[in-house]
Amino acid sequence: MNYPNRNYQKELDKIILQMTQRKKLLLHSCCAPCSSYCLEYLSQYFDVTVFYYNPNITEENEYQKRAAEQQRLIDAMNERQHTTISYAEGVYEPEEYLAMVRGLEQEPEGAGRCERCFRMRLTKTAEYASDNGFDYFTTTLTISPLKNAHLLNALGEEIGKKTGIAFLPSDFKKKEGYKRSIELSKEYDLYRQNYCGCIFSKREETGE
Repeated sequence: MNYPNRNYQKELDKIILQMTQRKKLLLHSCCAPCSSYCLEYLSQYFDVTVFYYNPNITEENEYQKRAAEQQRLIDAMNERQHTTISYAEGVYEPEEYLAMVRGLEQEPEGAGRCERCFRMRLTKTAEYASDNGFDYFTTTLTISPLKNAHLLNALGEEIGKKTGIAFLPSDFKKKEGYKRSIELSKEYDLYRQNYCGCIFSKREETGE
């Protein structure tokens, strides 16, 4: 798929410059480490609520560990940095994820299975944002050097139009965002997983 040559960070900067008051932002988060820089940055300009919806984490113990770490980070940042970040959690439904990617189990990371996964999580985020009076929604996924920011922004904008909620353009790896997330992960002693979450990515990364 061909994507337009866009600088999503510059687009986000422009939106922030044009804002005359703080807006409500629902930030889909894949994990605490990836959210760390995003929260540090976005909470300066938005009233941020983290939406933790990750049915792709197919092992329940792993899911609960990551969800708890996300909440711990939010509490710590609110205390240390005097932010007012909120937390909301979607329904944990790994069986829905597995049904949605059926037939794509053998695809490599970053291919069609991942696109379906992104669409599933962004759709649920947009629906929650629309139902709860948010001005924007976006995702921490664009901070990863391994994730396709063009695809994520294209999906976000498509889903936003369908649900009537604006998608905030992002490429959080810019401005050394990924580097800063590693620094913050060390500062807050965060658990950093070595695979995305699903059993397929775990198999590919760890051989288990």
